[in-house]
Amino acid sequence: MGPPTQADLLLDGPAQAPLTVALAHGAGAPMDSPFMNRVAAGLAARGHRVVRFEFAYMAARRTGGRRGAPDREPVLRARWKEIVERLGGGSRVVIGGKSMGGRIASLIADEVRARGLVCLGYPFHPPGAPQKLRTAHLADLRTPTLVVQGTRDAFGTRDDVAGYRLSPAIRVHWIEGGDHSFKPPARSGRTEAGNVDEAIAAAAGFVAAL
Repeated sequence: MGPPTQADLLLDGPAQAPLTVALAHGAGAPMDSPFMNRVAAGLAARGHRVVRFEFAYMAARRTGGRRGAPDREPVLRARWKEIVERLGGGSRVVIGGKSMGGRIASLIADEVRARGLVCLGYPFHPPGAPQKLRTAHLADLRTPTLVVQGTRDAFGTRDDVAGYRLSPAIRVHWIEGGDHSFKPPARSGRTEAGNVDEAIAAAAGFVAAL
């Protein structure tokens, strides 16, 4: 039996938790992908309330089966703001998510006065296009932020990120050897499960300290 639902939301963890962690999916996988399921379950097991939702283009795939491109950025931002409002406003909510979901959350975090922001694999630039940065707003971000990033993430490696101007409100937790989903090379001696668990622990500790 899956987690309880509230219409178009997936809910995990204790309802009485002081803060709600709202998570959005990445561009290509839904809110109940194995990665999103594992992160939600891990945060819930550590006492956090987790809410997951989908952007309209992804929700449409469930009914029509079409694999349409992500909605335009204004549509994605509007959906995020709708979710924050439904959850009682930013002061009670930590927002974030996987890749694109976390990036769009970062674009509205200050506006909605979110308590915090957690980005799991931030897409600093498209793979193979390091000049196409998605970082301008990160220099002045005021919301307390945790970015959990693999050291070999094609969307922004440790060396890439070292050269960016990031707000003092942003802390980066590096997952050694991790790619965009924190998977390490087989020869590294690390495991994908262990890296994801490390990411969950870092996110849970960040939320608990807010």
